[in-house]
Amino acid sequence: MNTRSRVRTGALAVALALLAAACTSGGVAGGVRGKPGAAGLRDPYFPKLGNGGYDVTHYALTLSYDPADGRLDGRAEITAKATQDLSAFNLDLAGLTVRRATVDGDTAAVNRAGNELTLRPRAEIADGHEFRAVITYDGEPQTITDADGSEEGWLKTADGALALGEPTGSMAWFPGNHHPSDKASYDITVTVPAGLKALSNGVLTAEKKEKDGRVTATWHTPEPMASYLAMLAIGKYDTSTATVFGKVPVLTAADPRIATETAALRARIPEILDWEKENFGPYPFSAAGAIVEPDDDVGYALETQTRPVFPLGSFDTGTVVHELAHQWYGDSVSPASWKDMWLNESFATYAEWLYEEDFEHTPAQRSFEKAFANQGAWAFPPAEPPTPQDLFGTPVYQRGAMVLHRIRQTVGDEKFFEILAGWPEKYRHSTADTEDFTRYVESVAGRDLSGLWDVWLYGDGKPEKITD
Repeated sequence: MNTRSRVRTGALAVALALLAAACTSGGVAGGVRGKPGAAGLRDPYFPKLGNGGYDVTHYALTLSYDPADGRLDGRAEITAKATQDLSAFNLDLAGLTVRRATVDGDTAAVNRAGNELTLRPRAEIADGHEFRAVITYDGEPQTITDADGSEEGWLKTADGALALGEPTGSMAWFPGNHHPSDKASYDITVTVPAGLKALSNGVLTAEKKEKDGRVTATWHTPEPMASYLAMLAIGKYDTSTATVFGKVPVLTAADPRIATETAALRARIPEILDWEKENFGPYPFSAAGAIVEPDDDVGYALETQTRPVFPLGSFDTGTVVHELAHQWYGDSVSPASWKDMWLNESFATYAEWLYEEDFEHTPAQRSFEKAFANQGAWAFPPAEPPTPQDLFGTPVYQRGAMVLHRIRQTVGDEKFFEILAGWPEKYRHSTADTEDFTRYVESVAGRDLSGLWDVWLYGDGKPEKITD
């Protein structure tokens, strides 16, 4: 072998070594194969929400908040897996200022365009590679006003703040892939001034007092969670603990001003969960509970995972039954897109009808007839809300529940209750859409139900007869 051959061979060996190193580190050789991930998942109602090219598996959020100045300091460590060769990828983030970003330890270029945060890593990321992005950010989080006039995102309270995210508000307090189809586990660590508590989803795994007197709490959610179900409550709270199902911790909290008047119903949460388990199957999470706020803090109840949030004015038995039922329907089985919102609300509403049937001598048939008589329930088909502001409209709840009752009337109680428990078992900790549901129901029923879907789920206007 001559000298030139040895040089060529050596150069080839170096090139192969560099290629191997690039592949090992997740890089894409030559920088030509990778493409930017999509900026938005083309959701029918929020086309720019979420991002393509990767799947998040875990969020580790480290936050610090002082109500005195309203400033949030955050560090989001996002573990994800590339679903294509990536030259860049996007995250959803509203308002806050990004100070630095890294991908797999190397500084990444950052660009902002509205609520779209684009990260361009130093080395491109290969399809299938697990990577870690770390974003450091700060600022005063925003309150987001929805199309229907309700407020979400970061809600300031008299002594702290409340962070809620349905449908888009989670982007107000941490960067992420904020579409319900991308679920992940969470660790949320929050530092607040002395005298305040920081409550979030899941199980409290650590709590300590800092040298400066502030308090740090860490909350762990091991089961997959859609980002709109993540919550954070900062303020003064009276808390109570219990267990359910022998081992699942139940933590409830209430603003001290309303702690006494809410204590009795908060104590009934294990009892209500027991009843729901009998009807809906095994409880899907490792923690449970509730947080109750004064009415001027939040204007609606929300099924935040493991720990729903209630305003005092909505903290009643029916609403508790509804929001806890969401732990099966909406939280464990989450909507594949916001068009599938009726799957969340129909089951939770029907849970109220079932509870009234079992404990309040009100047959579900009577609730069905009452809903049928409500003209507002017929404004649009529940599976096809016309605009984003209709996502929480009466048809999604009431007509959606009527769809379930018509299934019950058609297939009989035995198969219907099989569907109630089987649906959240089949799609446990996953996402599903309307076609998944109709296909599943027909598989259990053993028959085609297209006539039922055509009239009750997709039909325009009210049927002439209640049995059509």
